[in-house]
Amino acid sequence: MIDLRYVKKLIEMLDSSTMDSIEISSDKGMKLRISKSPQPRAAVAMAPAMVAPAPAPSVLPAAPAARPAEEGAASAPKAEAPKAAALEIKSPMVGTFYGAPEPGAKPYVSVGDRISKGQIVCIIEAMKIMNELESEFDGVVREVNVTDAHPVEYGQVLFRIDPTG
Repeated sequence: MIDLRYVKKLIEMLDSSTMDSIEISSDKGMKLRISKSPQPRAAVAMAPAMVAPAPAPSVLPAAPAARPAEEGAASAPKAEAPKAAALEIKSPMVGTFYGAPEPGAKPYVSVGDRISKGQIVCIIEAMKIMNELESEFDGVVREVNVTDAHPVEYGQVLFRIDPTG
């Protein structure tokens, strides 16, 4: 299993260095390649390796609100403020989402649960490896945006967390 904290630390180290990429191989045949520049398609096909892109920011800035047709409609953006304040937990990889440690078990988190930083919120299976995903912040789960045992994409929003809840 890949420790995501380890991968994040490698990405931070690579970003602060003058190196362009780093590749690590395990004795079990797994390769991890992190690169600042994208690889050409042909090179990827010849040397299959797990590529971990730099993590996307966890919190997206609020989209600018549409201009109200009248001044009296200015209260509409205020109704959207709670959604803009929600923090997002995104998938760090392409894989299959599992909300519980095993089939039939209680999910790691559900809507309304209070979670804390470092708490496991789900598992993403990628290349037959079960990767536990930990929360990056404290708060209350407001949305679970994925169905158990369904595929997820890199950067897909899995959970929305209310930090003030």
